[in-house]
Amino acid sequence: MIDRAATDFEAVHGARPSGVWAAPGRVNLIGEHTDYNDGFVLPIALPHTTRVTARRRADGRVRLHSTQGDGTITDLALDGLAPGVVTSWAAYPAGVFWALAEAGHEIGGADLSVDSDVPAGAGLSSSAALECATAAALNDLYGLGLSAPDLALVAQRAENAFVGVPCGVMDQMASACCTDGAALLLDTRTLERRHVPLDLESAGFRLLVIDTRVKHDLGDGAYAALRAGCERAADLLGLAALRDLPAAGLTAALERLPGELAPLVRHVVTENRRVAEAIEHLDGGRIAALGPVLTAGHASLRDDFRVSCPETDLAVEAAVAAGALGARMTGGGFGGSVIALVAAADVAAVTDAVRSAFGSAGFAAPVAFTAVPSAGARRLA
Repeated sequence: MIDRAATDFEAVHGARPSGVWAAPGRVNLIGEHTDYNDGFVLPIALPHTTRVTARRRADGRVRLHSTQGDGTITDLALDGLAPGVVTSWAAYPAGVFWALAEAGHEIGGADLSVDSDVPAGAGLSSSAALECATAAALNDLYGLGLSAPDLALVAQRAENAFVGVPCGVMDQMASACCTDGAALLLDTRTLERRHVPLDLESAGFRLLVIDTRVKHDLGDGAYAALRAGCERAADLLGLAALRDLPAAGLTAALERLPGELAPLVRHVVTENRRVAEAIEHLDGGRIAALGPVLTAGHASLRDDFRVSCPETDLAVEAAVAAGALGARMTGGGFGGSVIALVAAADVAAVTDAVRSAFGSAGFAAPVAFTAVPSAGARRLA
């Protein structure tokens, strides 16, 4: 794969690359829409990665090519980068160049070629993988000395301010900081993190990822509206963020809020509590007990946050009915993927049940695969 990447890079850019970097997509076990509320999340990195093959340029040009694109090269001037200038997929890596330069890092131009097997639009953080792989490449090419969390924050800045998606930091932190065989418990306020061992295979379980093939677009305004609603609710309650509302005070707080904001607050507070429950189960070796926590999280996303859709609801229902210990949508919502905790012996039956349910409903056939906790951003060559 690395040799092919170098050969393809030379064919596009006319010279050998300096190296190849990779960053993974992610699935979030629990803790959805809590990151921009200063809350807690529990993602794992996928084995699926975005690879960036790169070399420095001395002329201040940024030249971007994607194997999944139409063959064209996006050619940009580094000193001309600004939010809104780039509107294609190239905005994500271009935004990383911009964010680094804006932060005062001494970087120049570069040639980049991108290849990826992270499904796009599936709620698996393909954008964060692209940003973090780009950031890792530039970190090494220009000797910036940035840590993995530093790179995640640069990538988040690129997506927030350059691309215009007001995401929290979970996706980028997962892509940059996860390790093999563990979930990442992240406090999104302090960025304190702990790697929680998660050996599903040895325990006889699998994490089934079901891509509903309903493409979501977090830049369409719905995500921003949810974030704005949460921030408004926190302001009305006199809180810095909804993370600061204890579960014991939830009922009284809901009575003080407009009707449209109360469900958002209920989800965030109960979701933070579900993250704590999940950690207790994993620390105690009770992996099977994670199942009901996942299903409860989906109900909250469906009923309170209203970010589910018929396809994700059906995938959850069909998976649980076929024997999954629990299931929920993962990612920002409005489509994307579902995760299901399944006994190893039941993977085929659950997969078939979901596919059959989709066929009966007239939905496009979903794509399913099992995922293991994998490593974060790294240099491959």
